[in-house]
Amino acid sequence: MRIPSDTPERAMTEPAMETVDSFGMTAERQFSDVWSRTVLSVKERRLLLLGLLVGQGLDEMTDIQLDTALRSGDLSEIELREVVVFLTHYAGWLRGARLNDQVEELIERVRQARSDRADPAG
Repeated sequence: MRIPSDTPERAMTEPAMETVDSFGMTAERQFSDVWSRTVLSVKERRLLLLGLLVGQGLDEMTDIQLDTALRSGDLSEIELREVVVFLTHYAGWLRGARLNDQVEELIERVRQARSDRADPAG
């Protein structure tokens, strides 16, 4: 929809680009569809995605996936540490060291959060 240039106040009240919402809904559905397929388990998908993200050096996305994997129970602390060992040999020592830091920091944060919830007197 084109807004007449002689009414700038109308431009301020019009909703933000509706196509963004449409794109977001489409992307969300596509991700949902991909993650709900049954040939690979969620754990297998999570491992594949972690390998891809670490290999590409996408640290922020790796943080998100590590957090989701641990908190959802898709991967345990032991399994995350094993992922570090495995990927270090294939993604390189620098990325492996960064991944190790991410995993250890995450484990510490999750343990601390659990201990805070367990001790409400805190």
